[in-house]
Amino acid sequence: MTTALITGGSSGIGEGFARRLASEGHDLVLVARSKERLDAAAADLHDRYGVYVDTIEADLTTMDGCSQVEDRLRNSAVDILVNNAGFGLPTPYPRSAIADEERMIDILIRAPLRLTYAAIPGMTERGRGAIFNIASVAGLLPTGTYGAAKAWLIRFSESLRHDLKGRGVRVLAVAPGFTRTPGAAGIPVPHWLWLEVDQVVDQAMKDLKRGRPVSIAGWHFKLYDQAVRHLPRRIVATMARSRKPHA
Repeated sequence: MTTALITGGSSGIGEGFARRLASEGHDLVLVARSKERLDAAAADLHDRYGVYVDTIEADLTTMDGCSQVEDRLRNSAVDILVNNAGFGLPTPYPRSAIADEERMIDILIRAPLRLTYAAIPGMTERGRGAIFNIASVAGLLPTGTYGAAKAWLIRFSESLRHDLKGRGVRVLAVAPGFTRTPGAAGIPVPHWLWLEVDQVVDQAMKDLKRGRPVSIAGWHFKLYDQAVRHLPRRIVATMARSRKPHA
């Protein structure tokens, strides 16, 4: 029996990982800002799967919030870390308030950086562990601060998996496209483009076992990834301006 800590674990992709890991018998620590949603998610997962579910009410855009979770990672045996918490902004840089841009950077970059740093010593000492960093296909494109932060997370994950090679710790960047989550409601894209949360989680679990560096669910987003890799950058920049696939 191992324990998984999931940030943003009470909704969306984080909740999907929580369901999947609980169904496999892992105890859970869920991190989110809303105590009410955390309590509801914890009760449901415990009743449905019989696992122990603890919660941490924390705002990861703040240093105090990060410190709470870092302490838990350092002082208890957490073998799976899912860095999922995050948000996007309705208007791109530089039209968003700079304070909002900084908060987004804090949760998309600083929080995974610090939490991963706190988790690694215990994982390497035990010789086992897995880190899922939830990025986005937006990280494949020049899509403002959000895309840049997600690109950082993908490259950070790819680098880290090499640094931890032979230490028993696997690292995977998960790059969803348009996924049906509460935060994605109202995005005007065709029905066939949407992914379900379970598709993203299932693909991530398969890709972790296969040892892949990046997980992309859905044949259409896999094609998108290949196109972005090979097209001239000026065309990629034009694509980014016409459609921004935030997860």
